[in-house]
Amino acid sequence: MKFLIVLSAILAISAAELQLSEEQKAVAHANGALCAQQEGITKDQAIALRNGNFDDTDPKVKCFANCFLEKTGFLINGEIQPDVVLAKLGPLAGEDAVKAVQAKCDATKGADKCDTAYQLFKCYYKNRAHI
Repeated sequence: MKFLIVLSAILAISAAELQLSEEQKAVAHANGALCAQQEGITKDQAIALRNGNFDDTDPKVKCFANCFLEKTGFLINGEIQPDVVLAKLGPLAGEDAVKAVQAKCDATKGADKCDTAYQLFKCYYKNRAHI
């Protein structure tokens, strides 16, 4: 359920607002730490991304976004999994709101799977007010 924490970061909604359980928060934190280590990004880079700072276009940051979204099940090989996103976010944010953001963001494609994940993260973040 780490994806929920990452997604909450994408949507700039706190974990409390998404009503995540302590277990979900712990899983999200562990996945974030694993992906940060795997991709070699700093804590500051991860925090900047979580806070909506998209100035750092380091490929490692983009691959961190991909790793995290794949661990949540939102992405598989650079392809968004709309049913998974809706199933996991719908109960937390409302299905209609999630579908509205999906309509704006899910066709987003980048140069590769890491860039696609980064662009999706950015789109969901910018449209977070709708969720």
